[in-house]
Amino acid sequence: MNFNKILKALFGDKSSRDMKLIQPFVDKVKEAYPEIKALSNDELRAKTKEIQKYVQDAGKEQRDKIAELRAKIEDTPIDEREEIFNQIDKLDKEALDNYEKALNEVMPVAFSIVKDTARRFAENEETIVTATDFDRELAADPAKDFITIDGDNAIYHNHWTAGGNDLKWEMVHYDVQIFGGVVLHQGKIAEMATGEGKTLVATLPVFLNALTGNGVHVVTVNDYLAKRDSEWMGPLYMFNGLSVDCIDKHQPNSPARRKAYQADITFGTNNEFGFDYLRDNMAVSPADLVQRQHNYAIVDEVDSVLIDDARTPLIISGPVPKGDDQMFEEYQPLVQSLYEVQRKQATELLSEARHKLAEAQKTNDKSAAQKLQEEGFLALYRSFKALPKNKALIKYLSEDGIKAGMLKTEEYYMANNNREMPKAIEPLYFVTDEKMNSCDLTDKGTAWLANKVNDNQLFVLPDITTELSVLEKQKDDKLIDEQTYIDQKDALMAHYGVQSERVHTLQQLLKAYTMFNKDDEYVVLNGEVKIVDEQTGRIMEGRRWSDGLHQAVEAKEHVKVEAATQTFATITLQNYFRMYHKLAGMTGTASTEAGEFWDIYKLDVVEIPTNRPILRKDMEDRVYKTAREKYAAVIDEVETMRNQGRPLSCWYYICRNQ
Repeated sequence: MNFNKILKALFGDKSSRDMKLIQPFVDKVKEAYPEIKALSNDELRAKTKEIQKYVQDAGKEQRDKIAELRAKIEDTPIDEREEIFNQIDKLDKEALDNYEKALNEVMPVAFSIVKDTARRFAENEETIVTATDFDRELAADPAKDFITIDGDNAIYHNHWTAGGNDLKWEMVHYDVQIFGGVVLHQGKIAEMATGEGKTLVATLPVFLNALTGNGVHVVTVNDYLAKRDSEWMGPLYMFNGLSVDCIDKHQPNSPARRKAYQADITFGTNNEFGFDYLRDNMAVSPADLVQRQHNYAIVDEVDSVLIDDARTPLIISGPVPKGDDQMFEEYQPLVQSLYEVQRKQATELLSEARHKLAEAQKTNDKSAAQKLQEEGFLALYRSFKALPKNKALIKYLSEDGIKAGMLKTEEYYMANNNREMPKAIEPLYFVTDEKMNSCDLTDKGTAWLANKVNDNQLFVLPDITTELSVLEKQKDDKLIDEQTYIDQKDALMAHYGVQSERVHTLQQLLKAYTMFNKDDEYVVLNGEVKIVDEQTGRIMEGRRWSDGLHQAVEAKEHVKVEAATQTFATITLQNYFRMYHKLAGMTGTASTEAGEFWDIYKLDVVEIPTNRPILRKDMEDRVYKTAREKYAAVIDEVETMRNQGRPLSCWYYICRNQ
């Protein structure tokens, strides 16, 4: 028995400790459930109103004081308003703390109400209650096919349309799903195996936290799931008097979307929540705002949203003055010619590297072999710095020992603050840095361009600081008068602006040719360049690269070059979701990123046990030194399974460089 097993035997693992902490809450729900089950349909709904009033009254005193303070703000001098805002923040925190205490008190009853509502829907084709104004409002909407009005009664049916399909409600919460609901209510991440019912689990904490009236956001990764889940789980909430909506069903900045945010429970995609926040920050009037306070959010596929895509910025951009005045189409043929010259050179360098490294393997003379190897890896490194996305190069680097040898060469030339690097890149026309996502001309490339345009200063930035200093000295020495100084300075700045734009255009075009490949990073559809999401492979409609890169790719593909834009507002998903008072998430794979979740969001990951023992055997991951070894192992495994007559499903993630 190893040391880890001894520790586990003595103290238990995290999963068992979490179970001991949360199981008492599950037991309280099970104790409260028989009393709730015995209620009539109308009594059940009345119980919801009762606990809803209790929860909202917990923060009523603070909310009333906040309203009084807000009413004073307009009549208070600006320099005295800070104290009022500090008081509001303090009262708001007190109110949220009081709400949380009240929610913990009513949690067993609230969870029991949701579970028994699910049971009544599953066991009865029709659930009849006394109709309220809210019921009549729901029945008036043709999209709400789960409810009809018959005189003074409202009839809730147990089948309705969700996501375009007619579904019959047949689910009731298991104990492990109540366990998961407690985890989500506590602001943690519930890791649940596929098929264990994450969507149903979320109904428990969503219902509970919606009782405050502060709003609950259920975040999904795509608009289909957002719409489907709002329609699928919606009747469970609406039966108990809570309003439900989905922002993806409505246009941005519309009254309908504002109303969706005012609902007790709001479904939507992560990007739409983020973009609505940005639009609110650009609003010129309070009447234009759609979102309210960020209270509580449950994020589905939380590892994808909060880790994989967390640093991806959401950007709202708009036109710039003279946005059509661009140089991309003018210099595209010149850059294409330069790219072709370097591509030919990169191919020759790769061929040279292959030849010399092969010769080094054959020769018995150690000193000659070492020299050939050094020259071969230098040629390979030059080919890499010339065109890192050359597919032939990528394939060769996957061979055993090749990439390691090239990286060793890179270390030598990067040592001592890149002292030897000029020797390595001397033959190249431009240098590509894949990590920094940049392309920079070398002296050789600048000379090549100057020769092509018969102007050795066309793509060189002037030393603006020195030239301005000379101009200042001429003015101080009375060699030029004030007006001449102003005119010459304006002319100098204008020239610098044109040169700067020209160099920037050149760099972006080089980047478009070397770093962005058609049908990998983007596709061309109907004469438009559309970005492909590297995580999902889906086309990202309406998204454009910034800083002129998208225009450079459009010029490269000979489609219409759109006007330049500027960024008006931006935020990352990471920063957006950290604004919520309470955040929780669900996924099937969170343990591997548990450290990141805690470091970034202070979110704990809890493994939810399965309802039945798992029959599937989860194998340990296998890691190989090279892609070639990995693929060989995959092929061997497929062949073994095939010979045994066993079906096999292969899943393969395509990386950007493969």
